[in-house]
Amino acid sequence: MQSTSFLADNLMALASSGTPVARWLAAGSPSPEDVYTRIFNNHHGTLDWRMDDGRGLFEAFPPAVHYRDWRPTEKLPGGATVIIGTALGYGLNHVLTGVPPSHKILVIEPLPEMLLACLSQTDYRPFLASGQLQFLPPDKQVVEQALTTLDVSFLYARINLRADGPSLQLGPQYARATAHVRARLENLGVELSTLRFKQEVMVGNELRNYARAMQDGSLLRVAGAAKDLTVVILGAGPSLARFGAALAAYRDKALFATALQTLPALERLGLKPHLCLAIDYGPVTGRGIDNLRDPSFAADVPLIYSTKMQPDVVGRYPGPRLPLWTEGGLATYVLKDQELVLDAGGNVGVTLERFFLWAGARRFVLVGQDLAWSGDSTHAPGHHNADPGRSDARSEATLQNLHGQPIHTDLAFLAAKRDLERDIAASGARFYNLYGDGAVIEGTHNITAEDLAAPGFFDGQGAARRVFLEALGRAAGPRVRPVFSQKAGEWAKSLANATRRLEKLVRKAHKHQAEIHHLLSQIQFFLRHDPLYLPYIYNEIMELAGIIQTRTHYGVKELTEFQDIRRRVLEKTREIDACLGPSGSWAA
Repeated sequence: MQSTSFLADNLMALASSGTPVARWLAAGSPSPEDVYTRIFNNHHGTLDWRMDDGRGLFEAFPPAVHYRDWRPTEKLPGGATVIIGTALGYGLNHVLTGVPPSHKILVIEPLPEMLLACLSQTDYRPFLASGQLQFLPPDKQVVEQALTTLDVSFLYARINLRADGPSLQLGPQYARATAHVRARLENLGVELSTLRFKQEVMVGNELRNYARAMQDGSLLRVAGAAKDLTVVILGAGPSLARFGAALAAYRDKALFATALQTLPALERLGLKPHLCLAIDYGPVTGRGIDNLRDPSFAADVPLIYSTKMQPDVVGRYPGPRLPLWTEGGLATYVLKDQELVLDAGGNVGVTLERFFLWAGARRFVLVGQDLAWSGDSTHAPGHHNADPGRSDARSEATLQNLHGQPIHTDLAFLAAKRDLERDIAASGARFYNLYGDGAVIEGTHNITAEDLAAPGFFDGQGAARRVFLEALGRAAGPRVRPVFSQKAGEWAKSLANATRRLEKLVRKAHKHQAEIHHLLSQIQFFLRHDPLYLPYIYNEIMELAGIIQTRTHYGVKELTEFQDIRRRVLEKTREIDACLGPSGSWAA
């Protein structure tokens, strides 16, 4: 590296693209002169950054030692690297010069002076222009949005997280940023795995539930009805059994909500909730019905069911039912102005608090939300996962409870814990946790069963509960059913024309690589253009994206793969037209 300033050119490139990092730097970065005075040649003979205590970042070890393992060992096209900390750009440049152009690099730098120092040493304009490199400010929302663009890298290659070791000397913000990114990548893995392997089933369920949902009602009608309500969310953690008897005395003083799969555990405790909710797309949800000793226990408990649930499970529920539309499916765009479309998360406890926050509730009591375990079972007796001895196989992490004792958890529970904590921090609502020695949920007020009896804890809640339940009853009436125009025929013609063009190019593929890449990109854009069809053909879109972004050569193999993608897309568009058209029907 040389101490030659590329700063002005790099800043101009960032500003012209209107990136968030350019706005962040413009709002409060130091002068370039202050940055340059910090850069010096250390005793190793390399450029260094002088810290506030006078020492250099790289005095202990030269850059080569820190970054020798940063390049990905798997040279998979379409991969990605997320870097925390720039430190003059040594690590970034080492990665940039050792990966293919399809490898994306996201760089997060918490300190503006360090980012300016990095930008002053290397001309990054070609990499910025190609989209391979992106600098990000230390804004959680901006970072999380950028991470979602790495979906192809996760599905078809690998995402590498690189935390800059020397930068840790500058302050704790680097460790915090690394922890945040690591947590979001874990969540992204859970979300993308769900989408990739389950999206087709979930949206297929939505299609087959569509006519039923129109008859079962609209939760949009309960907006604001939970104002002044205290909601007791009953989870199926091991501590639920410990508190069941104490909670029964307060059933008429608050609204008790739970998951469908927790109903059998509550039945054994003699504690009937006021409503239950289910979001799981698979047949396992039906065990919440099968495990009831007496199905009449649920006959007067309304079920709020995700429209992504299996239709036969919904049909078997013995009580009243209301549909919940969730993001990632048909309603994400086409019903967003006509229905509640909720970001459900991957845990029913999270879904419940988000639903009630939307409905106006600002006071919650969490019960059985252990999100961890220490004994032989991960769940309360009666839950289908309560088998003793099952915990060892599921333990993927160890935490400490409030008393410093070790407890076990898994990635799904950790994701739910993070979602809860983020929602609590953003909501301004008050959350109490009837603490049962499980995971510590930041932002909650840990209480004991004795605290429930404190004067005023549940005062006035009977009236608020009645208001909400009456609104829920009114929401159960049929709603006007939107009817969508059928487009499968148009899609068939457009894709047939594109296929003929692709077949012609592939005959002399060695001459037309750029044209094939451009045509496939146009087809991908076409497949994504209609929000009604997009959720159901997500897998096909991602498979085509994988071909576009991870292949270095296109030929007969890629043509064959595309033809299979086209066939499946047309089958699905015809199915969508059949289910959402005026003749759609359902069977109980």
